[in-house]
Amino acid sequence: MKKLFLPFVAVLLASCSTVVQEAGYQVIPRPNNVTLTQEEPFKLDKHTLIGFPKGDEQMKRNADFLAGYVEEATGYRPYTREFTDSKLLVDAVILEIDPNVVGNEGYQLTVSSSNIFIKGATPAGVFYGIQTLRKSIPAVATDARISFPAVTITDAPRFAYRGAHFDISRHFFTPEEVKTYLDMMALHNMNTFHWHLSDDQGWRIEIKKYPLLTEIGSKRSGTVIGHNTGKYDDIPYGGFFTQEQIKDVVAYAAERYITVVPEIDMPGHMQAALAAYPHLGCTGGPYEVWRMWGISEEVLCAGNDSVLTFIDDVLTEIMEMFPSEYIHVGGDECPKVRWEKCPKCQARIKELGLKSDKQHTKEERLQSFVINHAEKFLNNHGRQIIGWDEILEGGVAPNATVMSWRGEAGGIEAAKMQHDVIMVPNDYFYFDYYQCRDKTKEPEAIGGYVPLSKVYSYNPMPEALTPEQHHYIKGVQANLWTEYIPTFAQAQYMLLPRWSALAEVQWTQQPQRDYTQFTTERLPRMIEFYKRNGWNYCDHSE
Repeated sequence: MKKLFLPFVAVLLASCSTVVQEAGYQVIPRPNNVTLTQEEPFKLDKHTLIGFPKGDEQMKRNADFLAGYVEEATGYRPYTREFTDSKLLVDAVILEIDPNVVGNEGYQLTVSSSNIFIKGATPAGVFYGIQTLRKSIPAVATDARISFPAVTITDAPRFAYRGAHFDISRHFFTPEEVKTYLDMMALHNMNTFHWHLSDDQGWRIEIKKYPLLTEIGSKRSGTVIGHNTGKYDDIPYGGFFTQEQIKDVVAYAAERYITVVPEIDMPGHMQAALAAYPHLGCTGGPYEVWRMWGISEEVLCAGNDSVLTFIDDVLTEIMEMFPSEYIHVGGDECPKVRWEKCPKCQARIKELGLKSDKQHTKEERLQSFVINHAEKFLNNHGRQIIGWDEILEGGVAPNATVMSWRGEAGGIEAAKMQHDVIMVPNDYFYFDYYQCRDKTKEPEAIGGYVPLSKVYSYNPMPEALTPEQHHYIKGVQANLWTEYIPTFAQAQYMLLPRWSALAEVQWTQQPQRDYTQFTTERLPRMIEFYKRNGWNYCDHSE
């Protein structure tokens, strides 16, 4: 009997000594409706299963994600199982599609003593319910049973477009770093990755019809030291993504319900392309991949028919790599000094009958011609364009979505013209700006000052618009330009924790937002996830 009794006692003692940690629903972004109930809590442990509908591959992937998230926190991985009838499951987290849940990305999370149900009208909605559940678990709960208070959470995002931008042109970042960026986005409930792939300082994407774009355009002979000091490090710098690597990243994002919107900036910010193909410029070169920061006067020649062919060819291959409805064509910061003196450009202006008036110069209208050409080409292939608010100059393309970055003015103007708008005002959402007043303790940045509190304070619905015009505000995005961000650790530092504030602007309804509660209750929990994952962050953001 002793031999039988002792193991039994050991098992009993082991089970009694299991640590219990309580889940909490003070997560980021704050859910819009949380109702606690009086029922006994649900206890999750290594025996809990995660159920998903039989034959549903997306929901199976969701279940695998949740199992992995639990394992990150606890060290044990719940097993997953498909079901045909969820009513037969007990002691389970059950993932279900329910058309009665409001919104494509909305979800309902219900915790009872016997089960946790996460329901969404779509797999994406279920995925965001999973994000809330994973963040309710303490970031570090090794071998613990997790006690979930009984609750019903009904939630959906305020905005359909919840974006994060990443410039890999000025400084290059690897495929693995970009995937980590996407993982960071998923934790913050973001769903659109705006990927800036080309600029004066480097062309970062393979275009098979124009191999010199990467053979020459992805490499610069050195980089300016500091803020355009006139001194250079003379260290060759380069890097680009092959088309296969691009497709791999796009697939990785799609699994996390993130759409990748590529940006090929035109007709300005093209000096790297001109270094590879000088005939596309007004002067014919020679050009070099730019080694300094700023706005180059070397732009595509709008009077050259081969430029229009180049745009069509590049966009054709971009569409093959990116299935997104939207393609970003830039359209910003295009100096007109070359066009003013270029015979081909002036001939195009005359051919098109473009005139200067009180609103726009004829060269600004020529830029509109280029953007309209790109839009028509993309529209003919079932795609739409997004452009920076400069595309309003010279007349906005008919179906364009406007990304308002120079404050709100461009967004307000575009919404009044019944164009869709993404709000990205630089004085709130340019995260290459400093986040602390004392810059001596911060890594070098481009300038500006955008503290955490200011990010959180933003309401994307301008008072200058009517309620009907507010419908054209489709979303919010923060940008990360990398002139002064050479490493991924520094990129994370500039983003975190400001992304937490951004997430609530993007997701949480305005009446539910509370900055004091955000900083005292929810942000400390989120920072524990940053620490556990080894993500760099600013621990003194103001």
